[in-house]
Formats: sequence, structure tokens, C-alpha cells
Amino acid sequence: MKDNRGVYYLPYPQNPRIHMYVRKTGPDICFRLWSAEDAALWEQHGWVPFAAVKAATAMYTRKSGGLDPTAVYDLAVARELLLEEAAD
Repeated sequence: MKDNRGVYYLPYPQNPRIHMYVRKTGPDICFRLWSAEDAALWEQHGWVPFAAVKAATAMYTRKSGGLDPTAVYDLAVARELLLEEAAD
């Protein structure tokens, strides 16, 4: 999907008011979250490279509970969206 902010997917399909935007910055794929319920989220949090997501995932596995970053930051979906976008 695409809108004026860029290419995105729904990290929580049951909530279409939350979008995860993806873009390629050099060799990196970066992510940025937007929520209709929290307009400041977009401004307060910039683009996150997947390397940072991987680091957060390592911290997640060392502690119990919390949100698994790979549940929201989906590299396979991001790659596919960016390939589709490049083909258009």
C-alpha cells in the first residue's frame, strides 16, 4: 500500500489505523511507525534501520515478556513491498 507518507504495510492487520512505513536508505531497509491515534508518534520517532531492530530483538530474547520486534518490523514484507514499488 502507498499514501502520501510512502509505502507501508499493516503491522497489526486487525487495526488498519496503524501503518508501518518502509524505505530503502542506501543498502539498509528502514522502518517508521505511524498511528492515527497518536499523531506525535510520526514526529517523535524517525526512521529505524533494520540493524537496530535486530539489536532490539536480541534484547527481547534475553528478557521475558514485552513486544517481539520481529512481530512488527517484518523484513520479508518490507523487501517485497520495496520490490513492488521499484517495479512500478
